Amino acid sequence: MSVDRDDLRANAKYLRNVRPIDPAEICEYLSTPRHPAVVRQALREEAVDLGLVEREDGTFVPVEGGPATVPDATITEFPTEHARVLEDRLLDAYGPDWHRGASGDALREAIRRLKADYYHENDVTYDETAALGYAIYHLPDYYAVGRYVAADLARDGLLPRDARVLDLGAGVGGPFLGLADAFPADGLLDYHAVEPSPTADVLTDFFDAAPRNVHGTLHPRTAEAYAAEVEGEFDLVTAFSLLSELDDPLAVAESYRDVLAEDGTLVLVAPADRNTSIQLREIERDLEDGAMSVYAPSVRLWAGERPTDRGWSFVEKPDVTAPPFQRRLAEAAERPSEFLNETVKYSYSFLRADGRRRHDVSLPASRYARLADAETHVSNRVDLVAAKLSDDLSEGGNPLFKVSDGSEDVDCYAVLVNRTALNRDLLSADYGDLLEFESALCLWNDDEGAYNFVVDEDTVVDRLG
Repeated sequence: MSVDRDDLRANAKYLRNVRPIDPAEICEYLSTPRHPAVVRQALREEAVDLGLVEREDGTFVPVEGGPATVPDATITEFPTEHARVLEDRLLDAYGPDWHRGASGDALREAIRRLKADYYHENDVTYDETAALGYAIYHLPDYYAVGRYVAADLARDGLLPRDARVLDLGAGVGGPFLGLADAFPADGLLDYHAVEPSPTADVLTDFFDAAPRNVHGTLHPRTAEAYAAEVEGEFDLVTAFSLLSELDDPLAVAESYRDVLAEDGTLVLVAPADRNTSIQLREIERDLEDGAMSVYAPSVRLWAGERPTDRGWSFVEKPDVTAPPFQRRLAEAAERPSEFLNETVKYSYSFLRADGRRRHDVSLPASRYARLADAETHVSNRVDLVAAKLSDDLSEGGNPLFKVSDGSEDVDCYAVLVNRTALNRDLLSADYGDLLEFESALCLWNDDEGAYNFVVDEDTVVDRLG
């Protein structure tokens, strides 16, 4: 039984300025009476256009403006309610013993093939089995990445409470679930997924199970094709683990720049491995040449300077425990570890069209050394300001961290050889934080082809606001 949408919208627009919209009350004002449950469903479907959020009591109110608040959280588990959605699809496709016999073998072979294609940078194609294998292997870690990215955006006020998001290459929905779970319950999320492959079948299952104020729309197109069809502006345009699969990733990223809202953010995320991470930085720098500003985590602390180093930089977060569906498939294999994926590492870039940067500073040459001039400072102590762009890379030796001020042409690292109360900020600072180094010893590391700035008992390190 349908509802006259023009009639519904007219009444909703009036009532929203007076009091919360009760579907039972609005029934009385419709020219053709309808059951309250039918009206409630119609209001849900019109909520994005009307700017309404549904409250727990079943009434609808206008969504508040301003930025969303997302609490920081360490993600170590994939939520049970999301696991059930995937398990239901596995049961429908293969039955209760989906992880054993021919279906289990097919799913494991699909994961092996996807990993091999990815490693060798081959084109990746998906059928239903490949899509489900991909979901089993990648949903937990991609979910965690989505949660962390949402928290980073919200921390700096870049995630609106009323958010319109375009996700290119949405896959099976890991980043969507992470964003939806991070989003405040009284916010309104209008999420548009661009995904042409069978992985979208899993994604739409998650749409159906999403919270009441999260609205998902699928556009079954390639990112290249949808660029000519997209309408409206978006607060976020995101691409998670997509760029390395495209023939011309820069052209695709550039084609979506114009659909960003004036204060919108382009979010690019890639796996942390060397090739995809470096490719991400190359695209970031090319987009900067095209008049976008790099908001984070990379920095530009010297006027007119840009980095030309290889740019391999990534975040490492605590592991996500393999959920039951992943363990079941793994435990039925000869080598279970081949099918467990608990590591959370990724590279990311936030870019803006309005020139805004997280650290919008320009350093005085009279006070600080540029990393670009490191060659002239070898064997000397210098003062510098740089962003911390890695966790500890030492693998058990002296703690080692990638640092950048946006001027360097080769990789630069801070090496902590003697911990003191005055340099402990190097250890405690988060990825992307700005640090001031006083009296760091500059050395050339011939084995790595990089500059090391030694932090010892004579060095002071302060985190800058």
